[in-house]
This record gives sequence, C-alpha cells and structure tokens, in this order.
Amino acid sequence: MVVPVFNEEESLPLLFRRLYSVLDGLGRDYEVIFTNDGSSDGSSALLAAQYRARPDVTRVIEFNANYGQHMAVMAAFESARGDVVVTLDADLQNPPEEIPKLLAQTDAGHDCVGGIRARRRDSLFRREASRLVNFARARMTNIRMTDQGCMLRAYSRAVVGAVIRSGASNTFIPALACSLARSPVEIAVAHEERRNGRSNYSLARLIRLNFDLVTAFTTAPLQLFTLFAMACSAGSLLLVLVLAFRRIFLGAEAEGLFTLFGILFFLVSVCMTGIGLIGEYVGRTYQVVRGRARYHISRVLGFPPEQAPAREEKP
Repeated sequence: MVVPVFNEEESLPLLFRRLYSVLDGLGRDYEVIFTNDGSSDGSSALLAAQYRARPDVTRVIEFNANYGQHMAVMAAFESARGDVVVTLDADLQNPPEEIPKLLAQTDAGHDCVGGIRARRRDSLFRREASRLVNFARARMTNIRMTDQGCMLRAYSRAVVGAVIRSGASNTFIPALACSLARSPVEIAVAHEERRNGRSNYSLARLIRLNFDLVTAFTTAPLQLFTLFAMACSAGSLLLVLVLAFRRIFLGAEAEGLFTLFGILFFLVSVCMTGIGLIGEYVGRTYQVVRGRARYHISRVLGFPPEQAPAREEKP
C-alpha cells in the first residue's frame, strides 16, 4: 500500500482508522508505505506516531522538500515488497473501503487496475477541465484511460518494476503504468467530497502536470505545430500574392501596411509558441541528461536495513 502525503494533518487520523481497518480485514499480509512529500504542517509527527502504533506494517519515507505526488509514489515503489501495490491519496476522496474491488481484479489476472470516480464530488470546473484533458491526451497518445486523475489504482509487481526501470525524472505514473501493462482494466470506484482543507493541486500545478503527461509520452504537439506552421506559411504566401496583385493593378493602398503588421504580429506569436513548446521538450531532456537526484530522502521509519531506501535517488 502506497500513500503520498502532503499537508494532510487534518485527514490523517481518520485515514489511519479506515485504511488499517480495511487492510486488517483482508486476511492478507500487507505493508503501508507513507511518503511525506515535504509537508509543512503536523503530518510528519502524525506519521511517526502511526509508525510507533503499528510498527509491524507501517513504513514512512520523509522527503526534505516537496517534489510532487508522483515522485512520492515513485520513492515508495522502489521500496515496496508486495506482489500487488495499491496507491491511494491521503485526502480520503477515494475511500479505502474500495481497495478490495481492485484486489479482486488483480486476483483475476489484471496487472494494472485503474479506478474511475463515479459521481465525482469535485467542482464543475475541475470536472470539465479533467474531461478536456482526458480528451486531449487520448487524441495525442495511445494511452487509453477513462479517469487519469484517480490515484486509487493497483499494480502488479511486474508493472511496478517496469515503472522503476523507466528512470523518468518527470512522469505521470498512472499513464506510464498503463502503457507498460499487459492486461489493464478499469473499474468504477466511489468518490467523496474532500473533508478537510483544499486540494493541493492548484491550477498552475495541474497545467504543469498535464505538460508532463503530454510531453513524456508523445511528440504529437511538435507535429501539430509543424503542420500549423506549414498552413500559416501557405496562407502567408497566398496573402503576399494577393497583395502583390492589388499593388500592381489597384495601386498603393495605405491599409495594406496595417495588414502586413497584423500578419507579422501573428507569425511572431506563432514562432514564440513554437519556441516555448520546443523548450518544454528540451528542458525535460536536460533534466534527464544532467543526472541530478529526483528527490532527497531525509528520514525513513520502519524499513529493515536491507530494504531501507537510499537517502538520494538518481534517475
């Protein structure tokens, strides 16, 4: 069981009660790995207290700073030992009581089980934005996921190992795991309103996450931009021919100057968009090439010496 945590002080006590109750009732061996992603509230103290209360099944990884939800999951993946690894957000919007549904699908032979949030309890803006992003991702990549934002998922040991070996420094784990799976499946799971605080995903973080999603799995944006640039070039050539014809047969026209300015400004904006798009790809390549650590671990609790994650992990 993998649970990334970022500023969830108010949700953790209830999460502990519900999650451990479900896992204890499964009749299976399990471990729960919490990754504290640089929380600035009391989450660290609560996780330490939970480790002391259930040291037999509780593991804690502490980051020294905030590296993002997916790096928190990746750090736990590298230390997880189970044949099946389930991911769950700490905010309780995905109920822990739905975990047996996912395990039933892994028992049936599926190596990647994704949750689809039924009757989402998010704002209209979040629902529509998610639908739009899902549509764009489906058109630009070969990854077929109905609900990419749901973190209640189950992965086989083989899929987890493939995700770790990918070595990606910027990655969207649900999409990556789905692309590596042999027999993925999706099932409907319950969704609840956030009980405490606000979502940790601001609009800026959602935009950045979706840049990672698109640029990590496809070059389609570059191809679309190339086609658009070719269409603009053809249109510009046609306009130049029209203006030349009017200049020859109708004489000088003052308004033609402003038309040229309009065309120039448009083409400059297109070029700037293209440069920014290329920069996204180049920047991600640079992050991989320079080989810096994806995250830094400041403390671990509950891991035996031979299993304890390294304090510094590199891609």
